[in-house]
Amino acid sequence: MKRQLFYIVLFLLTTSLFAQTSNEGVVYVSPGTQFSTVEDFNNLSTASFINDGEAFIYAHFNNDGVVDFIEDTGYTRFEGKAVQKISGGSTSYFYDVLFNNNISDVASFELSNELSVAGEADFDEGIVKNDDFGGLVVFETEATHTGVFDRSHVDGYVQKTGDKSFVYPIGDKGFYRFAAISAPDDLGDVFTSKYFLEPTNDSYPLENRTGILEAIDGAEHWTLTKEGGVTDVLLTLSWEDTTTPENITAQPQVGTIRVVRWNEEGGLWVDEGGVVDVDNKTVTTAIALEEYGVFTLGRIKSGVILPGDVVVYNGVTPNGDGNNDYFIIDNIENLANNSVEIYNRWGVKVFETTDYDSSDNVFRGFSEGRLTIQENEKLPSGTYFYVLNYDFTDANGTERVKQAGYLYLNGD
Repeated sequence: MKRQLFYIVLFLLTTSLFAQTSNEGVVYVSPGTQFSTVEDFNNLSTASFINDGEAFIYAHFNNDGVVDFIEDTGYTRFEGKAVQKISGGSTSYFYDVLFNNNISDVASFELSNELSVAGEADFDEGIVKNDDFGGLVVFETEATHTGVFDRSHVDGYVQKTGDKSFVYPIGDKGFYRFAAISAPDDLGDVFTSKYFLEPTNDSYPLENRTGILEAIDGAEHWTLTKEGGVTDVLLTLSWEDTTTPENITAQPQVGTIRVVRWNEEGGLWVDEGGVVDVDNKTVTTAIALEEYGVFTLGRIKSGVILPGDVVVYNGVTPNGDGNNDYFIIDNIENLANNSVEIYNRWGVKVFETTDYDSSDNVFRGFSEGRLTIQENEKLPSGTYFYVLNYDFTDANGTERVKQAGYLYLNGD
């Protein structure tokens, strides 16, 4: 019956003198059947184009009506020999989609409407560019992609919905440079990302950064925004020698390269931590983000190993799993006259102690000590500021060491 419907509805297509095929009614491509058009395809506002079979699009594709699928079998193939415009005022919903057009190194596909993928997007050849045209590529909950490389990816914004981890198939100016997020908790979570291969310093001054940061990637940056939902995610960024400055990538060591974020409120770059995968050239935040916006790569100073072999770990996740359950300051118990103060983002002291150690006298995410807020209160997740002081003695005498920086608390 569906195959019969396919042949009936084709009579609702009309071909104009301007080499354009317009759909005025309902076209249903049933499973096991094929549809193709070598002319520009225009799905009018009154029309529906439903693809559960295989559709070949060889020219421009405009949708002002309904483009969708019923069963999880539809395959839409964009395979032109000239630049293809994907446009219209309505979202086009595809199950599987293929981009295969090598006509341009910049944009084989000019996307100006919203294109949704529910199954798999195959980036075989050709860049899908929405950056200059106002479009958006949306990957639904179970959607995946394959084939991405420098000559085939999305140059512009990509949105991911749902509760699955995701690698964003994004790039700019002919370079594929992905970002990735960990799996959110909820189907209603929505995150959007974009990659910019352009001088970072123009909008986000590199010299404005916290003291722990030695260098900031000034050649590129990413954006990650949370459009919906309540889950926070880990963020992974990638690097390549072709785009990332050598002062960031030279001799990468675990803990040296970090994900950094532009703090809009403070007007400076802050450290979001980082777990480095040298083989895959990626850095992943140590704990889930609390703020979103502009991100890039940075390097922390070698001086993070403070006098007395003191190392400060700035992530606290007091969930009882044995990892970062408290604010870890390695070897601090060996240093005389040590003190630790912690402040919230409004400058209110939430923790203060002396003789900090690595067992009992530690910060576990509760307000304690001589405070200006209620004692023994569980503190909300967020970014805090710590001040560490201690005496260090060696053959040259005794010096008073003071270290300050950001602390990230995730108590959820």
